[in-house]
Amino acid sequence: MFSTLAIVITLLLLMFFAYRGYSVLILAPIMAALAVLFSGDFLSSIPAYTDVFMGALSGFLLKFFPIFLLGALFGRLMADSGAATAIANGVVNKLGANKAILAVILVCAILTYGGVSLFVVAFAIYPIAKDLFKAADIPKRLIPAAIALGSFTFTMTALPGTPAIQNAIPIPYYNTNVFAAPILGIIGGTIMFMLGWLWLQSRARKASAMGEGYGEHNEDADLGSIDIEKKSANDMHNSDVKNHNGQSNLAATAEARDTHHTSFLVAMIPLTLVIILNALLTYAIFPSMDFNDLQTQFPDLNIAGSLGLWSIIISLVVASIVLIVMRIGHWNDLQKTINRGTYDSMLPIFNTASEVGYGAVIASLAGFIIIRDSILNLSPENPLISEAVAMTTLAGITGSSSGGLSIALSTLGEDYLQMALKAGIDPELMHRVAVMAAGGLDTLPHSGAVITLLAICGLSHRQSYLNIAMVTMAIPLVAVVVVITLGTLFGSF
Repeated sequence: MFSTLAIVITLLLLMFFAYRGYSVLILAPIMAALAVLFSGDFLSSIPAYTDVFMGALSGFLLKFFPIFLLGALFGRLMADSGAATAIANGVVNKLGANKAILAVILVCAILTYGGVSLFVVAFAIYPIAKDLFKAADIPKRLIPAAIALGSFTFTMTALPGTPAIQNAIPIPYYNTNVFAAPILGIIGGTIMFMLGWLWLQSRARKASAMGEGYGEHNEDADLGSIDIEKKSANDMHNSDVKNHNGQSNLAATAEARDTHHTSFLVAMIPLTLVIILNALLTYAIFPSMDFNDLQTQFPDLNIAGSLGLWSIIISLVVASIVLIVMRIGHWNDLQKTINRGTYDSMLPIFNTASEVGYGAVIASLAGFIIIRDSILNLSPENPLISEAVAMTTLAGITGSSSGGLSIALSTLGEDYLQMALKAGIDPELMHRVAVMAAGGLDTLPHSGAVITLLAICGLSHRQSYLNIAMVTMAIPLVAVVVVITLGTLFGSF
């Protein structure tokens, strides 16, 4: 009983202090130690950190560091080359200012689905969104929700093939790939996009009917003109929260970005390469290869659980090389861009790995057995329901979809796989539901992604959070329910 209470207390403390701006790098081990101490096992607190916590942390780094690193590097290359801006301008010019909300959503979706970090996208697109909304006289308070809808939702968790870290995390647990349950993913993604867009359009129409326009704002207070390092380090404490791979100095994007004109089609080449090459490797190249010799050379290697990760790694490497060789625009300082892209990956990967370490310590406590059994028994005949509840709850507590996914799968992944196989449920469906559910409650007010997005836009929770919550939590959870229902009735497709 005391052990279970200790877990609940430390989870609440983790949420509270994360919202207050403390870094998860120090929060996670402290809360893990407190959970052990509150459970009455005083002598185990230090080995729980050195062995359990650090063991889980290093294991996560071993599996996923290349994806965090390459994703951050690719996003930085896209931003500094001017390709991201070229894509944004191309979409805006095609749709026009009268479709401001749709334009912002689509630009963010194209960039994040192609592998660009959500924070690179948010910082690069905000100035364009601000001008569009002002020209269309749409309230500025809707900008964060429009950016969030395009970046934090369907391109991160639902659309098949997205290179988002969230879509990669279940691969080694379910032996799947990023294209898992593609049709259901498209259905879920369409629901998120359409309902989110309609919601924002309805809010804009209501504001117009009440005579509310863009509003008077001190644009100089936006984060676009403030050094991010003056903000709390934990404003980005889950830079990967909603993709992707974050960056530690957002203001540097504008500093390094090239203004040389680049056509929309040329700028789209690297993004297209990521998706197409990923698909070719997953469905054509790897299935035709014989890995027997490789298995002999590395007997402990789980090839089935690695192929999906290898596809993403190769795709991002090739796309990054192509982008550099093409020299879209003229690089102001390629060395600086590469170095910054590398540094951009560090905080997100260690934040998420620290949360995994915390989860491993929690899972080692006697009280976790009660919590685990309660979750697994929510719907014994349909593990999809139990899985969705576990993923979204932990994502909400940590304020991170990738953190919640990692904790849940590292502690319950094997149980869910066995339950799915016993119930005749395709692991691909388990993969897609897990990722989509993790993209539900992860944007509670303490989420690092939400805090940073509002800071970029120079707005407050009071002004914009309701609409962010609607398009990133309420509607995505509706999509999860639909996908679970369809998957239960008709199986994975």
